[in-house]
Formats: sequence, C-alpha cells, structure tokens
Amino acid sequence: MASLQLDRMPLTRLKGVGPALQKKFQQLGIINVQDLLFHLPLRYEDRTKINPVNTARLGMTVQLEGEIASSNIQFGRRRSLHCVLTDGKGVISLRFFHFTAAQKDSLAPGTHIRCYGEVRRGRAGLEIYHPEYKVLEPGKEIPIADSLTPIYPTTEGIQQGRLRSVIGQALKLLDQAKDLSDYLPKSLVEKFGLPSLIESIQLIHSPPLDANMDWSETGGLPGQRRLAFEELLAHRLCMRQFKRRSEAQLAPRLQVDKKLASVFLDSLPFQLTKAQESAIQEIQGDLGRPFPMLRLLQGDVGSGKTVVAAMTALVAIASGYQVAIMAPTEILAEQHLANFSHWFSPLGIEPGWLSGKSKGKVREQTLGQLASGEIKLIIGTHALFQDDVEFARLGLVIIDEQHRFGVHQRLSLRDKASKADIHPHQLVMTATPIPRTLAMSAYADLDSSIINELPPGRTPVNTVLISNERRDEVVARIEQACRGGSQAYWVCTLIEESESLQAQAAEATFEQLGRQLATLQVGLVHGRMKPKDKQAVMRAFKQGRIQLLVATTVIEVGVDVPNASLMVIENPERLGLAQLHQLRGRVGRGSTQSHCLLLYQTPLSNNGKKRLTVMRESTDGFYIAEKDLELRGPGQVLGTQQTGLMTFRVADIGRDASLLDSVKAASESITQNHPEIIDPLIRRWIGERIHFVNV
Repeated sequence: MASLQLDRMPLTRLKGVGPALQKKFQQLGIINVQDLLFHLPLRYEDRTKINPVNTARLGMTVQLEGEIASSNIQFGRRRSLHCVLTDGKGVISLRFFHFTAAQKDSLAPGTHIRCYGEVRRGRAGLEIYHPEYKVLEPGKEIPIADSLTPIYPTTEGIQQGRLRSVIGQALKLLDQAKDLSDYLPKSLVEKFGLPSLIESIQLIHSPPLDANMDWSETGGLPGQRRLAFEELLAHRLCMRQFKRRSEAQLAPRLQVDKKLASVFLDSLPFQLTKAQESAIQEIQGDLGRPFPMLRLLQGDVGSGKTVVAAMTALVAIASGYQVAIMAPTEILAEQHLANFSHWFSPLGIEPGWLSGKSKGKVREQTLGQLASGEIKLIIGTHALFQDDVEFARLGLVIIDEQHRFGVHQRLSLRDKASKADIHPHQLVMTATPIPRTLAMSAYADLDSSIINELPPGRTPVNTVLISNERRDEVVARIEQACRGGSQAYWVCTLIEESESLQAQAAEATFEQLGRQLATLQVGLVHGRMKPKDKQAVMRAFKQGRIQLLVATTVIEVGVDVPNASLMVIENPERLGLAQLHQLRGRVGRGSTQSHCLLLYQTPLSNNGKKRLTVMRESTDGFYIAEKDLELRGPGQVLGTQQTGLMTFRVADIGRDASLLDSVKAASESITQNHPEIIDPLIRRWIGERIHFVNV
C-alpha cells in the first residue's frame, strides 16, 4: 500500500468530491489528499453526550435532542425562522436568520432533531442561533460521537460535516499507506525530541476524549508541538530564503554627502540621541552596499524616527536618486510633508505630495515631475503605488507604520520601483514595537534597528482607569485643564470597523461635549471629513484656537501638539494595547505633566481588566507589545489582513515562543546541510501564500 502517493492523489478520488467541490477546496489551498491532512482544526467541540433541555444555561454550548413543537417565520428588524424545541423536560428556542424554504419544511412541527450550538439570550428567552442540526428519522439511529469533533477553517459552500467526511477519508488512506513524506532529518527530530509526523497528524484530527479542549491556547495536545515546530520552521526558512534572494539583487550604492548631512543636523533645534545616531550608522552602512537594504526601524512613540528617516532620504537624494515616503493615513502623511518641507526646503529640496484626493491638473503635474525625476522626494498615502505613478530613478522606499498596510500594497510599491534589474532600498518604520518572538518569525527577513531612548525633556504620561459612570467628573476635569491653559483630546472608539459609524459616534460626542463645555472651543476630526476641513481643524488645534479636540482613532499617529496634556479615550477596552499606546503618545510631548484617562464601560471582562492594567502600569512600548501579543495573539497584534505569512494553522507565536530558538537553530542546520528539503517544507505549510514573503 505504500505506493499510495497522497501528495499526488487528486481530491476527486474521494467519495463525494466532484469538479465543483474540488474548485471550492482549491480556494482553501487544498489541491491533493496530502493537503487535506495538513488542513488542521481551529478548535474542538464535545458532542459525546446529549444534554437535557432544562439544563441549558446562558453561554453553554450544548447538544440537544427533541421534537419541534412549533415553527414560524417572525418579522422584526430582521426576518427569522423561529422554532421551539422540547424534550419533555424543558423548552428552548432555535432561531435562523438565513434559511431556505426546504429548511423551513425540514423543521416542521412534529419533526425530531438533534442539534448543537451556543445558548444565548434572545427575544423569546434562551435561544440558539443557527444550530447545526440533523433530522432523526423513525427507526434510524444516528450514533453519538465517541471522540472530540474538530472544527476546521472553511469557505462558502463547504459545510463542516462535508469537510469532516472528506478529511476522514484522507485519514483512512493515511492509515492504509502509512506514507507521508517526513522532510525533517532524523537527527533533528531526535535532537529536539519531536514525535513522528504521522502520529502527530492523526492525533490532531482525532484527539482522545481526555485531551484538553483548549489545546490551541495551551498547546496541550499531543503532536501539536511537532506540527507547530515544523510550521514555524517553514515560515522562517521562507523568510530567510527571500532575504538571500534579495541579497542577490542589485541596488544602487548610495554614498553619504557629509557636508549636506552636517548642514541638515546643524539646522535642527535639538541634538540627536545616541540611539538615533546608532540607527543612522546602521542604515548608512546598508545603503553603501550593492544589494537592497531591508531594515526595520523600531522606536517608541516620540523617539524621533522621522529624523532618522530624513537623514536616510538625504543620502539617496545626494546620490542622485528619488525617495518615496508612504504613510497609512492622510493625517500622518501630511505631518511628514510639514516636517520634511520645514527641514528640506532650506536645502533646496521641495517635497512632492500625492494622495487619493490629488486630482486633475495638480495630480497630472506631480506625475509628470515624478516621471521626469524633477521631484526628488515624494510623500503620500497608498496612492503612491497606483498604476499610473512612474518614477525616473527610485532608489529608496520608506514605509511608515508598515503593519497598517496590506501585504499586496507594500509588494506593489516594491515592484513598481524595480527598474532595469535595479531594486530600491527599503526602510520600514514602526512605533508599535515588535516583540522579539514576532521579529524572529514575521520579520526574519529584515535587519532591525531600535531607538530605545526618548529625547530629553519628555515627561512620562500618567494613566488612570475610570468607569463611564464617572463621565461627568471627567468632563469637569477637562474644563479645569483647558481653563488652566492646556489642551485636550477626547477619542471616540467603536467596535465596528465602519468609518461612517465611527464618524457618527464622534459627531454625537462632539455635540454633547459642545453643550456641556459651552465656554470652550471644541473641534471635531474624523476619517469621513474632507482633507481641507480636517487640515483646518488640526491647524486650529495646533495653534491653540481649539482647546478640546474630539476625534476618532485617525489621530493615532502623526499628530504633534506639545501643549496637549490631557487625553480621554472612550471604550479603551475595544482597542489593542499597541493602538492605545499610540494614542496615548499624542500627549506627553511637552514638559508639562500629562494624563491619559481610560474611560471604560462596565462591567469589564477579566481580559479587559488585565489589558487596561498593563496600560496603567507601563509606558514602555516594548513591554506593552509583549503583553499585547500574550493577551491577543499575532493575528490581532499585526492585523490579520496584513500578516500574510502570519496566518498560522497550528503555531501560535505567543504560546510557542519557547520553540523559536530551536526553530532558528534547525533552520540554520537545514540551510547548510539539507537545502533540498527547504522548498518542499515551504510548499507544504505556506503553499499559495508564498508570494507574501516578497514584501
């Protein structure tokens, strides 16, 4: 049976998989039977017992069996199918917001079903929304599961039941063939004490009943460690492979113009810190080499990364090349434009500007000047990588707050810049410090410079947690601070991603605070405003004509008003710690003692308490980033759509941090002694996502 080659066996060899289903599996990156084995569960459910209906409690996930007592369509804000289930001991509602006529017929009164779902509070008391269910036909017994039920990542058109059935067939074939390529050399498997690959795969799809249900959080499932190790290894090898390929590319050798650098530094009203000087030296060393710099510049809020970026840009411009600086928001891009214009105009360098709002003749003129090379430095948003933007001689790309860009956006700018086999240098900056564990995996292709000291004269911000019930006290405190000559921010957050909803919330708060603080000048800024209106408000706030600025999280980065010494963040429990730390960094930029009030909604969950306590106790961005990773995971910390390679199937950077040093050692050993296994390992774990690594 060893002749069964699962990595070459098409899915259509399995029962129930035709061409249509095969296409849907391709959307999940599943091409052959081996891919199915590596499509791993997200979590597990215990469906080994039937719960009496009267034991169902709010928040429980239960498996119930009983008769449909009534079934009807209800109309309210949303149309729904409402069924009442009884087992003779109790009753509970089942509610479906999405249903077909056939589904309604299958849940007619008198039908016996078995269903599974989470108990919630609904219109009719306790309800289960969209339970998974099976109709029980008289005389036909459906056995109850005797092991934990895996729940898999899926896509539209592939239900969990179908997925489990197909993966079950793949596991039977694995049992027969006992044939799965184990790419790891025996010496490494033994050195790191790893279980066998086949055993690990079988255990993770069909864990024993006594296995830890929360294995994905605790790492408590046998075999999980082996698969996490292999996945982290594949990711690291992939990132390192890109770094090696990058080092084989040609880039312009950029030379420092000492006279120009000296004139620039002498014009600054402050001295560079030792950390800034060190970062500049590392970057300048990279720029002088004939292959592209790939460097991550990390620095806490207010540590002076922009000056380092300016020194870097001067090297490229003095060497006859163009520089593109890309920022994720117009406010941050505008802040860069103001800073670079102030610094570079006296040197005879006029920065250009390009955003999504640049239109008509102004845009055409900018594009022409970029294509001719007349503009040496262009600053903008994602508009910099649109199809009609062409550079004459782009030698350096600087990306600020790089984790806020989608993977494809960053890739697009890099590709656009490559001309005649010459690739630009890249400097990516972040004020969201990257925990060491993330840096070892997500950023393994980047060299890293860290600015770990703040300029002198900065006062640490005092952070206080206050319940929303004390809102009136907070409003009174703002009035007192503003009357004393300070300025303040009031930041509105919404859990919804919708910009229009955030804008509405900010507008409502602006009107309410305007009434309560009638003696103060209150301003409003949010993402839906026209750029010129936004700029006018920000200018008035910076000049002190507005005392209280009500804003959405658009002010998270790029706003520098030293006189602002008080910030209120509403519903801080809805934001990540890194984002809260960024927002808090808008105050404490002068020498006055500054305060940040976190105005939370009660009741606060345990996790919410832990996270906000971290904010109260520390102003160290690196410590906060580590805690954010620990409490929320890498997908949340980096932003899932930005992570590209970071969407792990088994590994969890926070939980599996202890494996990373072994993974690093294994990757070096494989690169030197077993290079032939690198591509197969990367294909197995990353597959179609491999192009993300080029970012």
